[in-house]
Amino acid sequence: MAVYNYSGTDRTSGTVRGTVLADSPRHARDQLRAQGVIVQSVAEHRATDQRWDWRWLRLRSARQQWGLGAHELSMLLTAGIPLLESLDTLAKQHRGAFRTAILKVRDRVEAGAGLAAAMSEQPEVFDAASVRLVEVGENAGTLDQVLAEVAEFKLQLSAFKDKISTALMYPVFLACFGLAAAIFLMTWVLPPLLESLQETLPQLPWPTRVAKGLSDVLVQYGLWLALVSVLVVISLRFWLSSAVGQRAWHRFVLRLPGVGTLVRKQGVARVAMIIASLTRGGVLLTTAVHLAAKSTSNSVMRDALLTAEQEMSAGQDLATSLERSGVFPPLAVRFFSVGQESGKLEEMLQKLASDYNTQVSTAAARMTALVEPIMILILAAAVGFLLLATILPILEAGNVS
Repeated sequence: MAVYNYSGTDRTSGTVRGTVLADSPRHARDQLRAQGVIVQSVAEHRATDQRWDWRWLRLRSARQQWGLGAHELSMLLTAGIPLLESLDTLAKQHRGAFRTAILKVRDRVEAGAGLAAAMSEQPEVFDAASVRLVEVGENAGTLDQVLAEVAEFKLQLSAFKDKISTALMYPVFLACFGLAAAIFLMTWVLPPLLESLQETLPQLPWPTRVAKGLSDVLVQYGLWLALVSVLVVISLRFWLSSAVGQRAWHRFVLRLPGVGTLVRKQGVARVAMIIASLTRGGVLLTTAVHLAAKSTSNSVMRDALLTAEQEMSAGQDLATSLERSGVFPPLAVRFFSVGQESGKLEEMLQKLASDYNTQVSTAAARMTALVEPIMILILAAAVGFLLLATILPILEAGNVS
C-alpha cells in the first residue's frame, strides 16, 4: 500500500483535503467515495518530490509529535480498541509527516508485522529507545502500559534539550548583529565622510586613523576576506562532520572551563534518564547502555558508553568501566555503583538525572544573565569608538575653520 494525497468536497459541499492509505489510486477513490467524498484529485504522496521540501524540519516535527502520539495510542489500547483501529484513529488525529508515518506503520501491522518492527523501519521518526520499549511491551503483553511509559520517557527527554545552546543564542545574536553593523559603518558611512575631512585637517585624530585603517582594509580586501571566511567555515564543517574532527571538538568542549562542566552534566543527565527509563521498562542493562550511547550526541561520551557495554558483556562492572573512561564525574559514577549494588539503579539514576538537570538549568540561566550585559558593554564600546572616530575630526574641522 501507499499514501495518497486527495482533495474533494464532502456532503455539505465543503472542501476537504488529506491523505489516505490505499493499494492504488482507484482503490483510494473507492474508499473516499464510500466516505461520502466527491474526489477531485488523487496523487501519491512523495515528500522528496517537492522542490522546496523542508524535509529535516518535517521529520523533526514528526519526532516531537511521537511523545503525544504514544500517549494517545496508550489511551486507545487501554480502552480496549484494537491496534489497527487505534492506529487509524491516531492517523486522523494528526497531520503532516507524523500522519504519514503512522499510516505506514498501520500498513505494516496490517500485513502481519509487529508494531515495534513497523516502527523500526522509520528510524527518522521513531527513536531506537522507543522501538525497544515497544518491543518489550509486545512480548510481555503490556503494550498499553509500555506506551504510557514511552510517552513519559519522551516528555522527560524533551526537558533535557540543549539548555546551553539556548542560553547562548541571544548573546550570539547580539554579536552577529553588532559585527554586521560595524562592517556597514566602516564600509559605507566612514569612507566618504573621512575623505572630505582629510582635505580639511592636516592630521586626523588617532581614533579616526584606527577606524580609517580598518575601513580601508575592509573596502580593499573585503571580498577576499569574505571568501576566506566562507572557505574556513566550509572546511571546519567538513572537518567536524568527520569522526576524527567530531571527537576532537567534543573533547575540546568538555575541557572548556565552565562550559565543559555544563555540557558534561547535561550529557550525563540524558544518559542516566534514558538508562533508567529503559531498565524500568524491562530492557537489559547492556542493551539500555547501548541505546543510551546511540542517543548521545557527544562522541566522547558515546565511545565511553560503547566501551562500557563491551566490558559489561565480558563480565565487568558498569560503574568501574565508566570511572576508567574519565568522562563521567565521580558523583555520577558513585550513583551508578550504589544503584547496582542496592538493586535500585532506576531510582538512583532518576535522582541523578533530575539533580543534574536542575544544576544545568540554573547554571545556564546564570550564564545568560552574565554574558548578556558583557556583550552589550562590548557592543556599546565598539559603537562609541566609531562615533568618537567620526565626531572628533568634525569638531576639529570646526575649530580650524
